Amino acid sequence: MWETLRKHASLRLRSKVLQYFVKIEGKDNGQDWEKMIRQLFFVFLFIHSTLAKKEPAVKATDKKWLTLNGGSPAVIARGGFSGLFPESSQFAYESASQTGLPDLIMFCDLQFTREQLAVCQSDIRLDNSTLIADVFPKGQKTYNVNGQDVKGWFAMDRTIDELKMNVTLKQNILSRPSVFDGIFGMFTPDDIVLPKNEGDPKPNVSLWVNVEYDMFYNQHKMSAANYIENSAGWWVPNYISSPEIGFLKAMGSRKNKSIKLIFRFLSKDAVEPTTKEKYGAILGKLSTIKSFASGILVPKEYIWPVSKDFYLESATTLVADAHKAGLEVYASGFANDAIMAYNYSYDPAAEYLNFIDNGQFSVDGLLTDFPPTASEAVACLAQNQNATKVMKSLIISHNGASGDYPGSTDLAYQKAIDDGADIIDCSVQLSKDGVAFCLETADLTGKTTAVTTLVDRASTVPEIQPNSGIFSFDLTWSEIQTLKPQLVSPFSNSSLLRNPANKNKGKFVTLSEFLELAKTKATTGILINLDNAPYLASKKGFDVIKIVRDALTNATFEKQSTQKVLIQSEDSSVLSAFKDSPTYQRVLKIENLISDAPKKVAADVKKYADAIHIRRGSIVSENAGFFATGFTKVTQEMHAANISVYVSTLANEFVSLLFDYFSDPYSELATLAAQNVDGFITDHPASAHAYMRSPCSNPDAKLPFSISPVKPGALLGLVDPEAMPPALPPVPALEEADLVDPPLPATANISSSNPPSNSTPTPATAPSPKSSSSVNNVASACRSVLAVMLLGLLYN
Repeated sequence: MWETLRKHASLRLRSKVLQYFVKIEGKDNGQDWEKMIRQLFFVFLFIHSTLAKKEPAVKATDKKWLTLNGGSPAVIARGGFSGLFPESSQFAYESASQTGLPDLIMFCDLQFTREQLAVCQSDIRLDNSTLIADVFPKGQKTYNVNGQDVKGWFAMDRTIDELKMNVTLKQNILSRPSVFDGIFGMFTPDDIVLPKNEGDPKPNVSLWVNVEYDMFYNQHKMSAANYIENSAGWWVPNYISSPEIGFLKAMGSRKNKSIKLIFRFLSKDAVEPTTKEKYGAILGKLSTIKSFASGILVPKEYIWPVSKDFYLESATTLVADAHKAGLEVYASGFANDAIMAYNYSYDPAAEYLNFIDNGQFSVDGLLTDFPPTASEAVACLAQNQNATKVMKSLIISHNGASGDYPGSTDLAYQKAIDDGADIIDCSVQLSKDGVAFCLETADLTGKTTAVTTLVDRASTVPEIQPNSGIFSFDLTWSEIQTLKPQLVSPFSNSSLLRNPANKNKGKFVTLSEFLELAKTKATTGILINLDNAPYLASKKGFDVIKIVRDALTNATFEKQSTQKVLIQSEDSSVLSAFKDSPTYQRVLKIENLISDAPKKVAADVKKYADAIHIRRGSIVSENAGFFATGFTKVTQEMHAANISVYVSTLANEFVSLLFDYFSDPYSELATLAAQNVDGFITDHPASAHAYMRSPCSNPDAKLPFSISPVKPGALLGLVDPEAMPPALPPVPALEEADLVDPPLPATANISSSNPPSNSTPTPATAPSPKSSSSVNNVASACRSVLAVMLLGLLYN
């Protein structure tokens, strides 16, 4: 059986097979063999189907860079793809190679074993990123490391065989998936760069080794310099870095001339072991550094400082100064799921671009836990700001650019337009005195400051929502204008705040002002969302459909075809009221998740609408562990009925993204685009526009790098069945009963001076926001909580 598996498994999976073989050899355990075969199959699928890049048929257009040598910035994978798999594991390196640029550099932090061989791990304490404590429970020791007592499990207390044959890796960032813990063994530089079988060609891999603790190892009669020199017969690293000047100077006389020596800066207050100077002081001695190194590796804050309240400060002159001294500059500390400056709107690619494409300077390389995102920034997004959209799909704002400003305000709409939105949207609400304005819901408690000043006006309206609220139709327009809009995170209990500096900026916009803005700015179109029409007509005496019709007519949208007009509602009767306006596109909003749209039901949708608005989960299904499990056929079924499909709500925050998307909103965009959706409804139009104007969004372009859609199930195939996240309750198919709403009631004749209300006053307590009826909202909220509860501990 072993020989059969060895012959048929990919050579790059040999260590995986060996790991299982060692564990189960000599045992009559069919379940273990079955598990091994199953995982090997999905490993093969993951590499060769999910992540494998096509060989480029043409070379990408050369770009001019502001790096030291004028070449493109390097992408360096810290421990491989450590943002997904356990750091420095086989699959961290394998997946980095498959998802990153062709010239990706693999980064290995060297830790030395008892016989002075090396494994790749960033922390000198192996218990932080491996399961060594379970294997050797009595192996904990305390050593003095550069003046600090450090307690843990150390590589130098074990042989290379003890570590490779017994110790498996775990994810050491708790907001990242733990389902791959205990699967992969420890990796060495040999495993990264040497052929897996004798006679095989040597892999084309660039290697960067970092020696963080040379002085400590020297105290224990171990030499990193000797190890690297003795390995030269098998492999030679392209880069050697260290935060210790003494080590780099020693390597200068021994290294191969092709190797670049890089001085690594730690925090400015940390003390460099050789000179006993703080790194902040050494920073001013670039000409001295040039005498023993060809470059520097610095935390990204050395280049773009971030204030204590997480805003970018002015860039330093470090890159320009270092380039002037002849030193390359590499920036470290990049991770899609780390807290970043609010200026980036949680778009990780925007952060990379600020280091390589700001018009003033470019670093020479990016050290990252997420090599696919850094690669797409370099290959797809940089130097592309003035390009036109490649894709035809529409970018539709969600309450304007509500990821950056309070939703439905003048500033949110203006930013959406500036950021490339094709369609700006207005959910029409009415004040007590009949003024139509834009706000996501009639309940003002979530999106305004109403709860702080008008809590005594709270009431319960079961026709609209189960929870109490302060409703626009119970307040005059003058009262509403006394409130301030409020920027809030859509992720409950999340510490990922949206830009606090903009929390209450902007002003409310009337429907007529919204329409005038769209006309003045010549947007591709507008989307008007209508909720609560039956209640407003029967209980408040407002014909919201007539109000909207009149506003559109007065703004000359009724008889023009230059700008698209989309009328959206969950109520099919509302859409039917616009049937006699053929220039308007009617959009049926389906709030609950659906798994299927049978042909007959899709045909019924066509009676009411030209398009549907569905949630992401109606296209990509998921499990309770936030992994994609499959695609539905809803988009194809709707297209077969000549119905366009718009998907919502896209957001940049990593807690909103399935693990399959690599905490990268561009990966989700690419996946939904591959499903041929007709429009993206997003809180962050800038990110959608950056993707759509990128050549990498063109599936027919033959480029050296592309932003690939995910293949649901590929990652889950690597998971031990016993650790498999549970499935969510089944999602129903769309049914005819979901489409048919009662006819709209007649508009009640209610005196505007004293309109009756069926709303029930409630105690003066803060109302809760409206909640969705879909069970998948529970999973999304759970991920937000689990992912962000520990962020403060992880990154402080």
